[in-house]
Amino acid sequence: MKLFRLTPGKRVLFLTKDPELIRQQLSGALDLRMEALKPEDLLDDVNTDVMTPAWACFDWRPADIAVNAYAGLMAGGERLFPANALKNGNFEVIVSGRRKGTGSSRETAVQAEKWSGIRLAVAESFAPIHARNNINQGVLMGSYALLARLQAGEAIALDEFCLGYDAITHAIVMAGGLFPFGRALAAHTVTLPTRDCAARPMSMGEKMIAAHLLPGQGPAVVQPGDAVLVKVDSGYSHEFTTAQVHAFLEEEFGPEYRVADATNFAVFEDHLIYADGVARMAPYAAKINVLREMQRAFQRHTGVRDYSARDGRSPGICHQIAREHFVNPGMLVQATDSHTCMGGGNNALTFGVGATEYAALIQCGFTMLRVPESIRFELHGKLAGGVTAKDVMLWILWQYAAKGATLDRIMEFGGPGLATLDMDERATLANMATECTAKSGVCEGDEQTVQWIATRRSVSAASVRAQLVHPDTGATYAGGVHRIDLGALRPMVATPGNPAAGIPSDPTNGAFIDALGRVKIDIAYGGSCTAGKDTDLDNYARVVREALAAGLRVAAGVQFMIQCGSSDVEAHVERSGYRELFERAGVQLIGAGCGACIGCGPGVSTTREQVTISAINRNFEGRSGPGQLYLASPLSVAASAFTGCISAYREGMFSRA
Repeated sequence: MKLFRLTPGKRVLFLTKDPELIRQQLSGALDLRMEALKPEDLLDDVNTDVMTPAWACFDWRPADIAVNAYAGLMAGGERLFPANALKNGNFEVIVSGRRKGTGSSRETAVQAEKWSGIRLAVAESFAPIHARNNINQGVLMGSYALLARLQAGEAIALDEFCLGYDAITHAIVMAGGLFPFGRALAAHTVTLPTRDCAARPMSMGEKMIAAHLLPGQGPAVVQPGDAVLVKVDSGYSHEFTTAQVHAFLEEEFGPEYRVADATNFAVFEDHLIYADGVARMAPYAAKINVLREMQRAFQRHTGVRDYSARDGRSPGICHQIAREHFVNPGMLVQATDSHTCMGGGNNALTFGVGATEYAALIQCGFTMLRVPESIRFELHGKLAGGVTAKDVMLWILWQYAAKGATLDRIMEFGGPGLATLDMDERATLANMATECTAKSGVCEGDEQTVQWIATRRSVSAASVRAQLVHPDTGATYAGGVHRIDLGALRPMVATPGNPAAGIPSDPTNGAFIDALGRVKIDIAYGGSCTAGKDTDLDNYARVVREALAAGLRVAAGVQFMIQCGSSDVEAHVERSGYRELFERAGVQLIGAGCGACIGCGPGVSTTREQVTISAINRNFEGRSGPGQLYLASPLSVAASAFTGCISAYREGMFSRA
């Protein structure tokens, strides 16, 4: 029996809501015990941007990443964790509150802890991708009750840390991580469990997983909790993650490693394309170039599809291009980014994984998956003229995700109201499932799906129609079925630090002023995978056109920047005459790429005092600069650029001014 016990002399770090208690623990002046704290004393929503900010990920070697573990955790504008603070504190357990590891899928967050000496992470709950990264890296996860027993001197069987795990995940934990498990599987020293699942009605996600089962696992039926091996249709990585994928594969399989079905996988140069123009990125220029070169070496070595920049211009954001070019209904897609779920707008099952898991699956073409539960949102009616899918998601975050209803579940979108949303708006619904700490988001497919994909792929509508996946009548939804009246929704804004901290506009005047007060802005940013699509550009242009007709230009002292999500969107801008329209209003149009959303492009704040209203997907502290960042729809972002303060867009608002 394998046991886990605390190492004599090693310490436990509690991430408390009181930063002074963290400082005292890091300095060695204070040691805390679980029984002396309440769960509400602990820090909730410790996100991966806090654990390893974007700039810390420029160090692709785990030991180097660990130097800046928790560099994004701030108090009073200062780092709580100086360089090497976690490692030098002699900790082997780290403790936090609810939803540990929300945000980006970056496995570097786990690596920063592991290479600082952490063997056990304790929290009330974990975000799904982060939890998987812990498992794959061999870092245990436990409860407050287990920690109290450990601190009392008890040695606990490893099996207790696996309660609730499926048999394959249990085997990975017992092996010490994904790569050791893979070696044991190849050596036939572990046995995969047999399944006995009777026919049952399935949700869309369950049907897609069942259709991808590797042979020998029983009938093509699954249920939540099943551990299965599935074939992955496609995937991709980008310059923030490919270096680790390449290094892990070389280390595990040798310098002559090969990948399965190379043409089904891709690399993208999109996240750091504008980093060279951001002053605070200047110290990392050499490291960024290393990441770019390692990705190019990986592409040459493997022959995967190449979406590298040409002449300094990116073809676009990976998620946007994936949905435009190769994500089809019914596909199973995994990639090294949390917003991979954007492909769910195409009626596919797509989600992010860490570099270790991606390296393993790209080498063999399949992966292990625990079938998630589902939650269904039935959309009815039609959105009002000033409301968008972004407002729908900010509302769901506020009403459902903040309460944990979407955690680790597949968010299924359907109902008659879905037909009133175009494909770009559906992509927004799926994209922001990761902000809900969901496993993924999937929209039902219909004739609009068929025509959009068939036209872009130059394939027959019949072939796309045959791929559509619908839920079975009587499918079970552990998260429930929730009706949303689209017509009752109002423009939303999320206050700084948390996408789920939503505020709806005032129903009497349609504005945010009564709820927020007058919040003057310095930056209005429209772009990212969430808000750089054709429909988003149409919405920016709609507001700009109305403002110009009223004799307005972008408000004095405000920078209004719009960034396209792909070269296809750039072509849409040119065809529609938006470039000249934006120039007349004083808007800066930026080429395709991630940019400010990842803190690496125009639109990043430079001081704590600056206020940004942005159409990106998440507003964690420090993600897009040190300033205060509010989230809103493309319409409200554009409206705010002309009023000079955070404003909900209302039809005709400028003509009445």
